[in-house]
Amino acid sequence: MTLLKKEIKICLGSSCFSRGNKQTLQIVQKYLKDHKLERDIILKGNHCFSKCNAGPVVKIGDKLYERVTAESILEILETELGEIN
Repeated sequence: MTLLKKEIKICLGSSCFSRGNKQTLQIVQKYLKDHKLERDIILKGNHCFSKCNAGPVVKIGDKLYERVTAESILEILETELGEIN
């Protein structure tokens, strides 16, 4: 039995990217490396979730997170990925 890998999609559309997802991407990459999760998580850029007014947007699994900040992404990662560690 193989487990499906959890997927993180970060909106890299111009609105989300300019409002903070460039930094969010760097934080997520560092988090995955520091917690040795690079093999367990699929990290993808996404062009747009059509939620520009609520950006920056990050999707983890089926859950969409809006207005993500550098501070909130760490909390989100701990909540979503803490059980993987």
